[in-house]
This record gives sequence, C-alpha cells and structure tokens, in this order.
Amino acid sequence: MSTPTGFQADLISCAGIISAFLSLSACTTLTPGAATADLVIINGRILDGTGNHWQRGDIAMRDGRITAIAAPGRLGMTAARTIDAKDRIVAPGFIDVHAHIEMGVWNRPTAENYVHDGVTSVVTGNCGGSADNLRAFLDRADKDGASINIASLIGHNTVRRQVMDLVNRPATPEEQTRMEALVDQAMKAGAVGFSTGLIYLPGLYSDTPEVVGLAKAAARHGGVYASHIRNEGLKVAEAINEALDIGRQASMPVQISHFKVSAPANWGRSRETLAMVERARAEGLDVTIDQYPYTASSTSLTTLLPDWAVEGGQGEIVKRLKDDAQRAKIAAEMLANARRQKRPGFAYAVVARHSTDKSLSGKSIADINKKGGRPETMESEIETLLDLIVAGTAQMVFHGMNEDDVKYIMAWRFNMIAADGGVQSGPEGGGMPHPRSFGTNARVLGKYVREEKVMPLEEAVRRMTSLPAQKFQLKDRGLLREGFAADIVVFDAETVADKSTYDNPHQYSVGFDYVIVNGKVTLEGGKHTGVKAGRSLRGPGFVKEG
Repeated sequence: MSTPTGFQADLISCAGIISAFLSLSACTTLTPGAATADLVIINGRILDGTGNHWQRGDIAMRDGRITAIAAPGRLGMTAARTIDAKDRIVAPGFIDVHAHIEMGVWNRPTAENYVHDGVTSVVTGNCGGSADNLRAFLDRADKDGASINIASLIGHNTVRRQVMDLVNRPATPEEQTRMEALVDQAMKAGAVGFSTGLIYLPGLYSDTPEVVGLAKAAARHGGVYASHIRNEGLKVAEAINEALDIGRQASMPVQISHFKVSAPANWGRSRETLAMVERARAEGLDVTIDQYPYTASSTSLTTLLPDWAVEGGQGEIVKRLKDDAQRAKIAAEMLANARRQKRPGFAYAVVARHSTDKSLSGKSIADINKKGGRPETMESEIETLLDLIVAGTAQMVFHGMNEDDVKYIMAWRFNMIAADGGVQSGPEGGGMPHPRSFGTNARVLGKYVREEKVMPLEEAVRRMTSLPAQKFQLKDRGLLREGFAADIVVFDAETVADKSTYDNPHQYSVGFDYVIVNGKVTLEGGKHTGVKAGRSLRGPGFVKEG
C-alpha cells in the first residue's frame, strides 16, 4: 500500500455525501430585515466539513439550527448576538466516535476536557461496554443535559454479562436468543450500532458465531459494528480478519476501533494491516477505522493476564493469584508472552490510577519493582505486577506503539480521529490519565497537520466531522449546512495545540476560541460557559415508547 495522496480528489469520490451539498456560493442572500437570528458568526474562514477548501463567510443560527450561510456581509439579518471570528477557522463541531463516558458524564456533565478540545458530540458504548439500560441513559441525556451531544452503541460485554455473568463458556441457544433480544431492544432505544471488546470480560470468551448473531440483530435496525478487536499484537491480522468477517456475515458497516499495531515485535506492520482494510473496502465492505494520535494505549492492568485467569472478575482473579500453583502458571505464561512480543521489561507499563494506592500514579511497573527492592528482572517485575492486582484495580498507560506506524495509519483517508477517553476533571484532577482524554483533536491539528503535515487541515476537519457523522448516521451533524444542527467550533489554526502530557495530563487544549453546541455558546475565549445544551443522538432504529 502506498502513502495516501490527492486528498481533495479522494474526498469527492469517497464521502458518499458530497453530491447532496450546496456550495457556499449558492447560499441564499437574505434581504435586510427579512429574518432575525439568535447568533451570527461573521468574518470566518469556513471549513464546511466536506474536505473542500475554506471560504470566507458568515453563519446565522436560530433555535439550535443553522439558518443561513452567506458571503461576508451578505446575511442581511439582525441578530441577538454577533461573534467576530476574526478570520479564524469556523468548522463543524468535532465528533468523537470512540468515547467511554457512561458514568463520568453524570459526575461532570460540563465535560470540559471534551469541549476544550472542540468536541460537540461523542459516540460512547465502545469496546463492548455500554449503559445497562440504554433507553434510560439516552433519556437522561435529554432530561438532565450535558455540554455535549451523546450517541451510544450497545455493548456486547454488557449484554453478555446481563445474560451469562462472567463465565468462560459458549452461549447456549437460549442465552443467545436472550442476548439478541437485548440488542434488538437497545437498537429500538436509539443505539447507533453494536460494539465488541474482545479482550475484555466476558466477551473474550465468545466465539465468532455468537458475535455474528448479535451483530445481525443490530444490522436489522441499520446499526454499525464497532470492534475493539481480539488482538492488537502478534495476532492482529487474524483479529482484523475476524472483524471483517463479522461485517460480511451480518451485512453491516464495520468500524475498527483505535486501530494500531502494538508491541515491538509488531512495529512496522501497519502497512500490512491497513492493506487488509483497503482490500475489504475494494471488495465492497464498508469498513473504516478510528485512531488516537499517541504511541501509548490505556486500559486495565488485568489485560496482561492470560484469558483463563480473569474469569469471574477481580474477586476470582485475586483468589487465583493467592494460590501458589495458579500464580506460578499465570506468571510463566505472562513471561513467555512478553518475550514473544520482544518486551525488554515492564517499564512500558505505567500506573494511571490504582484503587488503593494513589502514590503509584505515574510510576512504571519497573519503577515500583525497583523501589520494592526486588531484582531488576522481568520475572520480578511480573511478581510486582501481580501484587498490584491483588491489592486493587489499576488503570494503566501502556507505551507500546511506534511513531512511524501512528503516522502511517493517520494518513489514511478513512480514519477518524477519536480519543478513546472519558470525562475527566481539569487541573484539579487526580491520577495520571492518558493525555488523549484532553488533547486528541488539538494534537492532530497542531502536531500532525500544522507541524508535520501528515494531512491537510481540510482533511483533518473532515475526519473529525462529516466522516464520523456519515458513518454513525448522525444525519444533521458534521457539516455546516443550512438546516443542520448548529454545532460549531471556531479555532486558530496557527496556535491550536494540546497541552496535556503523560507527566502532567490535566491540562486543556488551547487555540479554541468558541465552541457552540446546538446554537448555544459553550466555550468562549477559551473558557467554559457552564452551558449544557447537548442532547441524545438516536440511531436509525429508534422507536419511541408508547
């Protein structure tokens, strides 16, 4: 596969939605006094989300919708408020298709870390984990409100746990039927698709036919299949093939989550894995990917354990680790796996937050092992790791990717930008979470667009707006068009940047002047206004109750 080039030509041929759009020059010019607006943005360089070049223009909004777009000074209407964009970029609000906000958004509904990064909508319920009652969750988004719009997938692990708990066995026919009914119910509640997290409990114990059956239940309602695939390391090709095969069998679009190749033994395989996805597209399968712009991932420490060792969850894991024979077997398998992956040790694994020892935040397994007085060997580091699991749960940051792979994947035109994060607290926050929750979009716009020129600005905005809106059928989002929802971001392309780092993560992005959600100014002058104008975004299978 060659490095993608010719972005502008590709956009028109591949987006599937461009032909339905009016050009900016065709927008109606209104007679003075003909209409009023709640809000007008003037003097902006409008990037409409299609991937086309910016054009100078003004935008009017009323009742949460874009009512007019015109050349500078040609709107011809009065407005309750006017924002002067001062020649900055005016774009659709960014859509993050890979979020985990189920609990955090109600603890912090202002979702500052997302808003400060230009995000106006998220798709949550990824990696197989969603709200247990999706209708109640989406209804709460409309009733209580948040500062961002919320769509959700229905999670495989959630459904399997509700029917089968955390057992390690295939589903019975009766259990399969019950799970499919839950997926059907969630799609009618407004889910935009079905997600899997095939390295997590209890989905890691499922076989492909089980997943296909559940995916078909979502496909009947027009849903997308979004997958954290079964392996992103040495068996990544097999795992990608499984995801593609599920999409083919279920006759539905596929989204491969946080696309990567992990572990030193795997570095350089992005050309192989992207070629697999391109071949599937050439065969007619609607498959796309998403990615965060970092060389580290973040997930639970227990994902390093053998699959058999995590059955039953934390309580059962601890019992096994307190049994000498089982602990020895677990440690031996972990050592063998680390060597296959060409890991020199566990310095790559850093604690983001430990449930019982806050002092561990920011320290690697190698650091903790050394401080504990143990030998600096992989065997000892594994013992330290297992002790941490016995002591409590741990969210980790794993430095396991290669920058060349990250950039190669990022250049691919069907790749969306997505943080794989949750709602986080600001500078006052605790722990050492992955910086992706704070700076994903700004990092792409600053580092990979402006500085390293991995892709043009127009292309990056398309990947953050119309491409995700199209894929997840958010029909009135992702574009600056008359009649569309007034989700808009105004930013300075020359100064936008991420500030969050691994050592100091609780820092908001800079360069975003305004973020508008459903016509309401939510970020102004780089400060959150406290407004909570977001709402639920329901999928194509949504059926109102009653």
